[in-house]
Amino acid sequence: MLRQPASAKSVRSDAPPGRAKRRPPARSRLGRATIEELFAILARDRPAPATELHYVDPFTLLVAVVLSAQATDVGVNKATARLFAKAQTPAAMLELGEEAVREAIRTIGLYRNKAKNVIELSRLLVERHGGLVPNDRAALEALPGVGRKTANVVLNEAFGEATIAVDTHIFRVGNRTGLAPGGTPLEVETVLERVVPEPYRKGAHHWLILHGRYVCKARNPDCPGCAIAHLCRYRAAALKAAGQSGS
Repeated sequence: MLRQPASAKSVRSDAPPGRAKRRPPARSRLGRATIEELFAILARDRPAPATELHYVDPFTLLVAVVLSAQATDVGVNKATARLFAKAQTPAAMLELGEEAVREAIRTIGLYRNKAKNVIELSRLLVERHGGLVPNDRAALEALPGVGRKTANVVLNEAFGEATIAVDTHIFRVGNRTGLAPGGTPLEVETVLERVVPEPYRKGAHHWLILHGRYVCKARNPDCPGCAIAHLCRYRAAALKAAGQSGS
C-alpha cells in the first residue's frame, strides 16, 4: 500500500508561522558496498533482463505499456496478440478504429478508456511526430494514457536510456529492502537514480520489477529463496521478530 505524504499541518516549533515542515529527502538505508553487491547478485541471476510484454517496435511497446495499467503482462500479451495482428503502426491503428481496438482488448481492465487512449495517442503521433514514437519524456507524457512510469518504460526499453519506472513491485522492493525508501513512487525513483551504480542503471528497472514479481511478492515473500536476503532490511527485521517471539 502506498503511504500518504506527510501532512502539511505538521510544523516545527521554531518554524515561522504558516510554514509547513519539510520532509527530509529520502535516502537509501543500505551502504554503497551493499548496493553494489545487491545489483551484482541480481545481474548474475538475470544477465539479460527484459520486459515480459510482447512488442516489435517502440509503437507496439508504447501501446502495450499503456494497456498494462491495472492488468497483468500475461493478460496484456493475449490482448495485444489480437490487436497487433490487425494494426502495428499509428496510421493502421487509426484506420482500424476505436470500436475494433476495444473489441480486441476487451479482456483487460478499463478496456474502453484504454481503447480511446490508443486511438488518440496514435492520432497525435501521426500529427505531431510523423508516426514515430518520440525519444523525449515531455513529448511522451503529452500523449493520452502516458504518465511518468509509462514514459520511463518506453525510454528504457525502446531507446536504451537508464530510466527507472517505479511500479508497485519496485515501490515494494525499494521500501522493504531499504534500498530506496519513499512514500511515493517519485521518491523511490529519486533515491534509485542517486544510488544505483552506473553499470547497473540500464537494467535496474527490470531486475527490481522481476524480483518483486517473483520473489519479493506482496503476500508471502519468498525470503528463504531470495538471493539478496542477507542484504535486506525486511528479512533482518523478520528474523529479529521471529527470534523475539520464540524467546
